[in-house]
Amino acid sequence: MEHLWAPWRMAYIEQAMENEGGCILCDKPGEMQDEANYILFRGCFNFVIMNAFPYNGGHLMVAPFTHTAQLSVLEERVRHEHIDLISRCADVLKEALRPAGFNTGLNLGRVAGAGVDQHLHSHIVPRWAGDTNFMPVLSDTRVVNQSLADTFKYLKPFFKG
Repeated sequence: MEHLWAPWRMAYIEQAMENEGGCILCDKPGEMQDEANYILFRGCFNFVIMNAFPYNGGHLMVAPFTHTAQLSVLEERVRHEHIDLISRCADVLKEALRPAGFNTGLNLGRVAGAGVDQHLHSHIVPRWAGDTNFMPVLSDTRVVNQSLADTFKYLKPFFKG
């Protein structure tokens, strides 16, 4: 069995634990500061936000505005828009960043890897052949080749219309 070591994620987990009184996926869209919060798109029931602690550049998340940890609680139209936005994110990333593939999915529950376990969200992670290298193994460092702000400015026009 191989192991995926992600020590850079600890800062995210610690931040989530410190923010136990609130929910980042409720708070950020409520602030109405989309560029500062890296919210690329708002649908009727869900929004697209960049992951502040990405596994790869362009790592996006889709989250419902409804605060819940359970898919079964969401209305059908909310679930449909959620899936449609995952598809749209993959299409945007394919056009904008030209990845060779994607990892997509939900981490339901803290033991499943969810740093924010009370507000479900889907991850869309673009992947390229050879996108892992020696840095995480040797120095606990993940190389993300573009700042979040620059990635936001680059991707935002792809979500127009």
